Amino acid sequence: MEISSKLQVIGVLLVGLLALEAVANFDYGDAMDKTLLFFEAQRSGKLPPNQRVKWRGDSGLKDGFLQGVNLVGGYYDAGDHVKFGLPMAYSVTMLAWSVVDYRKEIVDLNQMGNTLAAIKWGTNYFIKAHTQPNVLWAQVGDGDSDHYCWERAEDMTTPRTAYKLDPTHPGSDLAGETAAALAAASLAFKPYDSSYSSLLLVHAKQLFSFADTFRGLYDDSIPNAQAFYTSSGYLDELLWAATWLYRATNDEYYLKYVVDNAVSLGGTGWAVREFSWDNKYAGVQILLTKILLDGAGGSYTPTLKQYQAKADYFTCACLQKNDGYNVALTPGGLIYVREWNNLQYASSAAFLLAMYSDYLSEKKVVLTCPEGQVQPSDVLSFAKSQADYILGKNPKSMSYLVGYGQNYPIHVHHRGASIAPISVLHASVSCIEGFETWYRRPQANPNIIHGGLVGGPSKTDDFGDDRSNYEQTEPTLSGSAPLIGLFCKLQSLSGYPGSYHHRSPTPYQKPPASYHPQPSAPNPYYKAPGAVPVTFLHSIISTWTIGRTTYYKHKVVVKNTSQKPITDLKLIVEKLSGSLWGLSPCPEKNTYELPQWIKVLKPGSEIIFVYVQGGAQAKVSIKSYH
Repeated sequence: MEISSKLQVIGVLLVGLLALEAVANFDYGDAMDKTLLFFEAQRSGKLPPNQRVKWRGDSGLKDGFLQGVNLVGGYYDAGDHVKFGLPMAYSVTMLAWSVVDYRKEIVDLNQMGNTLAAIKWGTNYFIKAHTQPNVLWAQVGDGDSDHYCWERAEDMTTPRTAYKLDPTHPGSDLAGETAAALAAASLAFKPYDSSYSSLLLVHAKQLFSFADTFRGLYDDSIPNAQAFYTSSGYLDELLWAATWLYRATNDEYYLKYVVDNAVSLGGTGWAVREFSWDNKYAGVQILLTKILLDGAGGSYTPTLKQYQAKADYFTCACLQKNDGYNVALTPGGLIYVREWNNLQYASSAAFLLAMYSDYLSEKKVVLTCPEGQVQPSDVLSFAKSQADYILGKNPKSMSYLVGYGQNYPIHVHHRGASIAPISVLHASVSCIEGFETWYRRPQANPNIIHGGLVGGPSKTDDFGDDRSNYEQTEPTLSGSAPLIGLFCKLQSLSGYPGSYHHRSPTPYQKPPASYHPQPSAPNPYYKAPGAVPVTFLHSIISTWTIGRTTYYKHKVVVKNTSQKPITDLKLIVEKLSGSLWGLSPCPEKNTYELPQWIKVLKPGSEIIFVYVQGGAQAKVSIKSYH
């Protein structure tokens, strides 16, 4: 028995070691290919014949028409259908930067065509949106009304209002980021399409001039964006755009700009621990450090060294060697910046560190942090640790890149992915029907949105795979974009091209055989889990619009479907933003009970309550009963 027990222990240990080895060796090429598929899934407009994500269809074909401008194209931001200019432009910048510095790695993976196509889908849209030198259409769609509906992009019924920036409504942050994206893209396309590259550069220069001359925050000009992508400032984007324009043109005017404005625009003043769609300082500082490392600083060297000091601060903070002023990490080792969609910050930081490690390695430079020296290989190892966490080396053993590996989120907060595609379900899915039939269904999404990086776990590495948990399960452009460069760099270190080209993405995942949706006549009954003998019948009995907001009067029938009387019934009503009638509130949060005159809910009997709010129905469930 003793020998047998020892053998069992050894066996368990071997299995564990094999599992650790398997999770430590990721196919980054496959992950990169899936990430590129995410950008195809997010396309707005008329889809091309070579579209690989087959569950998507044409959409937004009249965007901008009400304002007399063609804004068809571009990308939907996340799980919704708004085209937000700032995160979209940042995402294109990240894609283009990947091509500029990892051109060979992307070519070796046979992904240059797909990567340039992803960039061009964005840059073509930016060219359309830049209708005059000092006019940039910054957003299409109303975030408020869009979020009141759960429908496929192909079925959109929400307003497609377009918002623009001009001299009287400036947006230096958004115009500056768009200029950076176009300048970086001009470099990406230069070896392949020189005329297109030149066109991108013309627009980039004009947009930088617009951003610098007419200064202001874009969300002051477009208040509708404030609830979704609030800008913390535009000074970093002015430096960011000028830095990319210098790299694209080699025109000393732009280098002189970032040096002359180093103090006034915060470039040598801000020591940051974040790199994201909102904060570009670390990116500026590392790009300008490259100029210094390349020996091209000239008379600007003293100021560039100040930029370098801030680049090193960011790097040391990420590697936990900054004398206590470090980037926060979860117990599992993930960079943690914010509760809402935290993985986008981790992916951006990892991408930037991978880039910096290359710049340092090329010149054999060692960083001196407050807590010791750091080799370029240490910087890359930390970037790799973030990529590996994303792909499954984490306390949950879950891949947070949808479609990669065997265990990934299947209830992704994404309208198109959560509703059967038009090719399968030919009838349109209405605004509220989407919530009732698809949003709240417990089954996995019918479409796998490959390559979508979800928001990810909490600061304690916890994660809830729930469609309503949008902070953790919603994918974004700005989260996935940095992964292209990160994954191709890591795959190049493995010595083989990856196995992605042997696999074809599943375009449509059939719902379980036990599930039979009836889109034209959905069954709105919801039965509480377990053996609770109560059903809820939801319906909308009236609707009206005030300003831009549509309100719905919801009726809920609560029915005792058992053979026994129910007493002391308490309900939980969550996500309620309006008034409710027909139930009595309890001291506990979101808890209601039957009116005092209804002591017993007899078998087969019903009670009714109503509530009013904008958008989706509230979530009603049982708390307790006798």
